[in-house]
Amino acid sequence: MPQPIDVLLRDSALILGEAGIADPVVDVELLVAHVLGVGRGEVQAAAVRGDDLADADVEAVAALVARRATREPLQHITGRAPFRHLELAVGPGVFVPRPETEVVVQFAIDALAAAASPEPIGVDLGTGSGAIALAMATEVPHARVFAAEISPEAHAWAARNTAGAANVTLELADLAAAFPQLEGRADVVISNPPYVPDDAVPRDPEVRLFDPALALYGGADGLDVVRVLSRRGLALLRPGGVLVLEHGELQGAQIRSLLLADGWLAVATHRDLTQRDRATTAVRP
Repeated sequence: MPQPIDVLLRDSALILGEAGIADPVVDVELLVAHVLGVGRGEVQAAAVRGDDLADADVEAVAALVARRATREPLQHITGRAPFRHLELAVGPGVFVPRPETEVVVQFAIDALAAAASPEPIGVDLGTGSGAIALAMATEVPHARVFAAEISPEAHAWAARNTAGAANVTLELADLAAAFPQLEGRADVVISNPPYVPDDAVPRDPEVRLFDPALALYGGADGLDVVRVLSRRGLALLRPGGVLVLEHGELQGAQIRSLLLADGWLAVATHRDLTQRDRATTAVRP
């Protein structure tokens, strides 16, 4: 029989709370919104009004709540992940974009917008879902953006997300050798590389069990790919071009030392909205 939405939200949130979900009310509202094909605000309004949910929708929500209770990522269940002004398609085989990366990409967007070129070039190495590349391409529409991904599974998601962006070029390529035609020409190189040390297994099941290992682990100290990116960035960027790297909150000092040793200038680490070190930028000499 039909069930009041407010009751369904309450009972489902209890299930997710017991499963260890950090924001069970938010997740349930988003799952109900997904089933109904409406926004979260409309679900909240329906709960205040005391609206009922049809039997088929109640069953559909229950099935999705059961999946979320296993710690399957919400974004895998809905197939969508918000990123800045975008909504990206995501699922198994690709790293789910995080809110903290929305702040990191701003450094690249600002540098692209400030470049003294009618058609600045941005490069996203290890694009995953294509989130960073698509943000640069849409927010700096006169730029040309080149994105590389080494994982065929992730590349497929990036291809889907960037399909309508005429100023994005996507390649399935090793980051150490991507886009040789751009060497010495790029204005910005950005990456959110795998930076988790191999023995530092993430605590959250959503990350540990569902994010691809290739997108997480970066060697004994987590910086193996960062070392590659430093060298590749020097090759790709023009003099004065900007490198932007996302990293873990405890890695800023190590990355600054690494970049300085490689000859980068103006190396600086920046904090995210939670005041944790999150990104390091540098300038090509």
